[in-house]
Order: sequence, then structure tokens, then C-alpha cells
Amino acid sequence: MEKDIFHETVKTALIKEAWQITHEPLTIKLTKRKIFIDLGAEKLLVAEKDHKKIAVEVTYL
Repeated sequence: MEKDIFHETVKTALIKEAWQITHEPLTIKLTKRKIFIDLGAEKLLVAEKDHKKIAVEVTYL
């Protein structure tokens, strides 16, 4: 999968905000189709003591 021009910028911003990149790309399989999301990331929220996960899709329009 080809990365768009914003990929590294978004990845760097997530890392600077203490997110850990877990997947690059994140692949989700739905029955007969696969969805590719640019980045999967997670961050431990110490204040809440809970794990929060996000998937980031960056598109260039």
C-alpha cells in the first residue's frame, strides 16, 4: 500500500503526543473484504489507567 504525503507527518505527531504506533498499516478483514487503515496506534492514559486505541486513516483530497 502506498503512503500518501501526510503519512509521516501524522505518524510523527502521534509519537510526539506519546502514542505508540502498533500497526502500519492496520488491516481489518470484514467477511470477503479487507480494509487498510494507514496507522494503528495506542496510548496508555495514565490519569484514567485505561488503554485507549485509535485507528487513523489519512487521505489526500
